[in-house]
Amino acid sequence: MTVTKGQSGREDADDGGRLPGDGTDAVDDGYVPSRRRLDRERHKRVRARRATAVAALSTLATAVVLYLIVVSAPGWPRTKETFFNGQYAREAFPKVLEGLWLNVRLLLVCGVAVLVLGMLIAVARTLRGPVFFPLRALAAAYTDFFRGLPLIINLMIVVLGVPALRLQGVTVDPVLLGGTALTLTYSAYVAEVFRAGIESVHPSQRAAARSLGLTNRQTLRHVVLPQAVRRQVPPLLNDLVSLQKDTGLVSIGGAVDAVRAADIIVGRSLNYTPYIVAGLVFVALTIPMTRCTDWVTARMDRQRAQGGAI
Repeated sequence: MTVTKGQSGREDADDGGRLPGDGTDAVDDGYVPSRRRLDRERHKRVRARRATAVAALSTLATAVVLYLIVVSAPGWPRTKETFFNGQYAREAFPKVLEGLWLNVRLLLVCGVAVLVLGMLIAVARTLRGPVFFPLRALAAAYTDFFRGLPLIINLMIVVLGVPALRLQGVTVDPVLLGGTALTLTYSAYVAEVFRAGIESVHPSQRAAARSLGLTNRQTLRHVVLPQAVRRQVPPLLNDLVSLQKDTGLVSIGGAVDAVRAADIIVGRSLNYTPYIVAGLVFVALTIPMTRCTDWVTARMDRQRAQGGAI
């Protein structure tokens, strides 16, 4: 439908609040919203407050119903005494926090090692030319083996089996051996994430870089890898979240982390509240990382939808 100049002017006046050349420009250069726009914004605020109130009331009602169902269950008193005992929770909390510091250190050290080793394996799998076939085959065999091997078995082999060899110069520290096992397993997963990112870069990017005089190494370092890493940030963060949780498995070798600290109290008291405390501590540590992952994913999706830089 064709809109005449007069009709367009009236619509602009309704939405914008003033017409060009109507004498108000000389008075105020700022934007003056129209009454219609103010009414729309007021209506949106009312709807948002109403939706928030309804959501809060429904959440409160659901919580009350669930609470009544749980506390009225036949086995609730025994369950509360076994898993939610306040005395054992207060006793376990400081010791679990002290052990959690070991899990955090493992996450930081193993996270860096996993990223570096995973990147090297991914680059090895994407090397071109027949001369690199043995390297590509070894990298593929590594990723296939450690992705298929359960992490708990890998930990048992490394943490429990390596000290049994009694090799001179080889550490028997369960923390170091557990960190090694975690690095071996997670580097295989991260390598596949990096490889997927490298292969997602269009071949024209390599061709353009080569036409500018860059070598294969310079093209990989300055053109391909930066794009690949940016595209794979969400799955990399997901792997780090999983690594943070699995650091608790090093306790099978006797390392006193958060899980082992809770297990010591459980073994002495035969009350399982410390396990709940340790689990809640891990959840509290994981939730910020998960929300960060969701935020990064949503941000990259918005950029992709708007045609921005990935």
